[in-house]
Amino acid sequence: MKKSKINVPSIGFVSLGCPKAASDAEQILTRLRAEGYKISGSYQGADLVVVNTCGFIDAAVEESLDAIGEAMAENGKVIVTGCLGAKKDAAGNDIVRTAHPNVLAVTGPHALQEVMEAVHTHLPPLHDPFVDLVPAQGIRLTPDHYAYLKISEGCNHRCSFCIIPSLRGDLVSRPIGDVLREAEILAEAGVRELLVISQDTSAYGVDTKYRTGFWGGKPVKTRLYDLCEQLGELGLWVRLHYVYPYPNVDDLMPLMAAGKILPYLDIPFQHASPRILKLMKRPASAEKVLERITAWRQVVPDLTIRSTFITGFPGETEAEFNALLDFLDEAQLDRVGAFAYSPVDGASANDLPEALPESVREERKATLLRHQEDISTQRLERKIGHRIKVLVDEIDEDGAIARSEGDAPDIDGLVYIVDGHHLAVGDFAEVTVTDCDVHDLYATLQ
Repeated sequence: MKKSKINVPSIGFVSLGCPKAASDAEQILTRLRAEGYKISGSYQGADLVVVNTCGFIDAAVEESLDAIGEAMAENGKVIVTGCLGAKKDAAGNDIVRTAHPNVLAVTGPHALQEVMEAVHTHLPPLHDPFVDLVPAQGIRLTPDHYAYLKISEGCNHRCSFCIIPSLRGDLVSRPIGDVLREAEILAEAGVRELLVISQDTSAYGVDTKYRTGFWGGKPVKTRLYDLCEQLGELGLWVRLHYVYPYPNVDDLMPLMAAGKILPYLDIPFQHASPRILKLMKRPASAEKVLERITAWRQVVPDLTIRSTFITGFPGETEAEFNALLDFLDEAQLDRVGAFAYSPVDGASANDLPEALPESVREERKATLLRHQEDISTQRLERKIGHRIKVLVDEIDEDGAIARSEGDAPDIDGLVYIVDGHHLAVGDFAEVTVTDCDVHDLYATLQ
């Protein structure tokens, strides 16, 4: 008897935004595959499309709305999730529904259950899916050798330029046992590097009063130090992102010095002027930050620090901008990104007086980046002639493309290994640095 062909429901997936949004996407994709859905590589081959959006700044809103529009035009059946789904315009109307009233459903960020309910409503799953269609580590958007590890959702800060808390809510830390189990599964799947992410990594466990969890039969506190200590036992590169310079970060330096976690911190300082930081409603002052950086480097001399700054914040004087440049000279940060201040609907900074013209904001951004180029280059030049450990990301006709302990994927520099043709993606290698430019290192295996 000839068997009838089973039409497996197929879903297209578009994911925009930051690593936290990518982590949400991975959870949704994992559930979809676990329930037997097929993930389509095209709009035409999909029964419906899920669009995971970003809504932080105006450019991200435009990109997300364009992506929704393209999915509607090409497929017609679209479920929207992510930060833009939680955002409203000045009149209180849903931005997504206003622009695209015919989408099937709209949810906010970290809304796995709501997305799955919408999928089930418009495209019921097969009645008996096999969970072994999904690998233990779930569906990931990153290469096999590194993965993002999200430890919390939301944020307790109310920075005046940011609307993330209104989109993602207050801080909610994941149970430490769940985080460590996920990390172990990723390690068993061949992941070589874990990138720890959240909205405020330093605050992990604050909301639970550092509740004691259990891992390997032992009590472990829900606290950043304890988490890093346990992750350091997995034998992986562990890289910390979105770290606020609280005093508890000092406690991590011995772990870095001992090689348990990478000597790397991604800290969004945003500015150096105490007055501007106060207007931004940011914690810490520039003086304390400089003291802390000096103390960190005494314990971990090869510490890499990357940061981001906002130029042209409302009321920023030329003297305050110059103070920011002076801060960069003294802090000697390794990697720096900059954003010209951009008003975001719903942010309290929009009500501040003395808004600067866009041309001034952009000019100051360009000036800051030019100023930092010399600092970054000098920091890289210090590595020439030294042996460093790298993780291989890619092999091409020119050799291997890798990253050092000081380079996070997609945002930092690369290490080009001219004689690395025989290496494989995911390999660790020891190389000698022979040259550098503003962003990247050049090296050989010899």
